[in-house]
Amino acid sequence: MAVYIVEELDKKKRIDVYVSEKAEISRSHAQKLINDGCVTVNGKQEKVSYKVAEEDNIEVIIPEAKVLDIVAEDIPLDILYEDNDIIVVNKPKGMVVHPAAGNYTGTLVNAIMAHSGDNLSGINGVIRPGIVHRIDKDTSGILVIAKNDIAHVGLAKQLKDHTMKRVYVAIVKGNIKNDEGTIDAPIGRHKIHRKKMAVVKDGRHAVTHYKVIKRVDNLTVIEARLETGRTHQIRVHMSHIGHPLLGDDVYGDGKNKYHFQGQALHAKVLGFIHPITNEYMEFESELPEEFKKIIDRG
Repeated sequence: MAVYIVEELDKKKRIDVYVSEKAEISRSHAQKLINDGCVTVNGKQEKVSYKVAEEDNIEVIIPEAKVLDIVAEDIPLDILYEDNDIIVVNKPKGMVVHPAAGNYTGTLVNAIMAHSGDNLSGINGVIRPGIVHRIDKDTSGILVIAKNDIAHVGLAKQLKDHTMKRVYVAIVKGNIKNDEGTIDAPIGRHKIHRKKMAVVKDGRHAVTHYKVIKRVDNLTVIEARLETGRTHQIRVHMSHIGHPLLGDDVYGDGKNKYHFQGQALHAKVLGFIHPITNEYMEFESELPEEFKKIIDRG
């Protein structure tokens, strides 16, 4: 059990914010602890909206993290960087990031479980590899994974604050007229097809900046930089302006003479502040061969 006495500079903070900062856990984990009765203020339970006062005596019990029922699998990983706190990997196309219905094995998490052993984060009270952000199964490229809670919280904050640099390369259908542009259109669940995302008025703020790299046949190769990180953001935004990704059978028709299976999207550059050393780090991965073959046609 940890005990904290609220100082003047922290007074009037919400208790979930205060606990997350002091215990160095995520805010959602702090909220769960409060709702589960693991946090008391002067011996009493309070709601997550409670604002702490100076001299409040706050006791926090953090139960031992549960282990997810995920089988570790010895799957080769393309590791670009690793230390005691983070792993940066280059995910191949076709690999799911996290186990879910229909994909319980062969995922990046199964591979990380085998690679990292006990060095895993326990965000929200569950021991698992610190999947801070995800990319789709058929999107290849760079991901950063946290090996402990402090690293996880630090990286998640950068994602939330939109300070993490994420640059993708995509091949879209048609020739985009402008050499660069910005798509600022809110994204939310499709009103009819609930498994899809769409540009909707009441959606979440979403901004994608793009720049044309090359025009090949009736295709355009672009560099897309995410200002926000909504689900399927690049795929939805490019389809919204009439240029769906090559091979995308969800936001386009998927048909193409190049026999490109799955959306042509690669997470090429990832830059962030190391959550422990505060050093800026940037990683870049080569384009997959199927991208190069199309680009070299021009």
